[in-house]
Amino acid sequence: MSWIILFFAGLFEVGWAVGLKYTEGFTRPIPTALTVAAMLVSLGLLGLAMKELPLGTAYAIWTGVGAVGTVIAGIILFGESMALFRLASVALIIAGLAGLKLSS
Repeated sequence: MSWIILFFAGLFEVGWAVGLKYTEGFTRPIPTALTVAAMLVSLGLLGLAMKELPLGTAYAIWTGVGAVGTVIAGIILFGESMALFRLASVALIIAGLAGLKLSS
């Protein structure tokens, strides 16, 4: 169950990272409130997952899911680059995450 909680913590990290783009420097109240809520949920879920998972593994997975998800969201929502080297780099992050999961 901790792995599922950790995955959702990573998804909420993507939510607040994308939300930061929409806050326009925290000048827009609704996107700011949603971003702060996503931050709180993400950190809360991370804390729950860390009850059973090792610190280094949990934190690395959380940031990795957030990083990969944010890159994907940037491509879909903001038309960011899909350059081969960029996608290969994301694949390396995914491989590292899988390695951490398999070694835990």
